[in-house]
Amino acid sequence: MSRPLATSPRDAAPAPGPVPADIITIERALTEISYLTNRVRQHERLMAMAGVPLERAAVALLRAVADSDGLRPGELAGRLGVEASHITRQVQQLQKSGHVTRVPDPDDRRAQRIRLTPAGRDAVDRVRETSRRGMQTALGEWSPEELHQLATLFRRMVGDFLAGAGEDQDGPRPPDPV
Repeated sequence: MSRPLATSPRDAAPAPGPVPADIITIERALTEISYLTNRVRQHERLMAMAGVPLERAAVALLRAVADSDGLRPGELAGRLGVEASHITRQVQQLQKSGHVTRVPDPDDRRAQRIRLTPAGRDAVDRVRETSRRGMQTALGEWSPEELHQLATLFRRMVGDFLAGAGEDQDGPRPPDPV
């Protein structure tokens, strides 16, 4: 059986032959950044600095809700790439701690959306600000032009990754690193 013709470069199979050295370097750098930002110690340090005593899963959920106008639990599970039962437990805990609330879905009154409370918004804002300050410190020796170039290339890379995964830029997104 023959393969359908590729309709765009993204649909084509990877080119045969060796992977370019720059791709290997990029992949290694992203892997290392991911490792460094997702370590338990780093999360605990970030939470202590932000004054927000939350688990990583709770922070990821709060960040996802903060970037929306409220999400149904199923949408939240899809966005975070987890089972709905995980979302249910996290939402219950975050409701008890006063970080989120459930509100009727205006499109379907039988459904509910998860929204941040003022305490939830404050927690997300503090985590993001602390994270951004850490990044600013780490990249403190970079010129404004270099930072702008990196930001532009990262936005482009994320867009290409999303397009390659068949998702639009407004669709499901991974959570920000914590």
